[in-house]
Amino acid sequence: MRRRGPVFETANKWIRLCEIVMFPLTRMLGRPSFEGLEHIAVPGPVLVVGNHISELDPVYTAVYLRKSGRIPHIMAKASLWKVPVVGRILTGTEMIPVERGGGQGQVGLQAAIDSLQAGRVVLIYPDGTCSRDPDHWPMKPRPGVAAMALAGDFPVVPVVHWGTQEVLPYLGKGFHPFPRKKIRIVAGPPIDLSAFRGQAVDARLIRDVSYVIQGAVRDLLAQVRGVPAPKDFYDQKKAERLRAAAAAAEAGATSAPETPER
Repeated sequence: MRRRGPVFETANKWIRLCEIVMFPLTRMLGRPSFEGLEHIAVPGPVLVVGNHISELDPVYTAVYLRKSGRIPHIMAKASLWKVPVVGRILTGTEMIPVERGGGQGQVGLQAAIDSLQAGRVVLIYPDGTCSRDPDHWPMKPRPGVAAMALAGDFPVVPVVHWGTQEVLPYLGKGFHPFPRKKIRIVAGPPIDLSAFRGQAVDARLIRDVSYVIQGAVRDLLAQVRGVPAPKDFYDQKKAERLRAAAAAAEAGATSAPETPER
């Protein structure tokens, strides 16, 4: 690990072990390009918000953030802590477990806020999962990202990936490391949330801030891809309802009895 930028945080043994494995792994799986590191290489807390298009994203983001000199603290689903070896590494590197469902997500959210208030770099994917958008755009954001962004006056920095979906598409659609693809990880300038700070936090403010943050991620991704961004965010729950309704309508049409001829 070579020092990058004006800030360098000393790593523990678990971080160093991950560096030994993950730095060469990211170069082997693709041709990574790391841009905008200066937005991360600053002292104090930084909330990093990213797009999520492949299960490789956390690997490349962790390497990207470490190249800035900072130590990443990534929010991940709590079930990973139950996987042998993986769970021990996640604990040793001080990643942040998040329970899904049952109202338990607040525990992980508070742990992330505590990490920010302790001056750390925390990464969250506003979607909460890999994007289901057919064209890999960010989805409708979840409210947790806004709650974290409003927890203190610290920079909220968008970071986007492009190319990881070609190596490892989401939901088991194959693994394609060769030929090696170009993978870009780009950070943009901090998102301006000054208009929202100091206001009473309510549902409307949370919604507005979450959309501003996800909009900044989407717009940065559009720059990286070189194509216009869609105006609306993909709504996974709405898409599932529409598919279920269409399937029910099709099943009803198939099973409907034919009208006898007269």
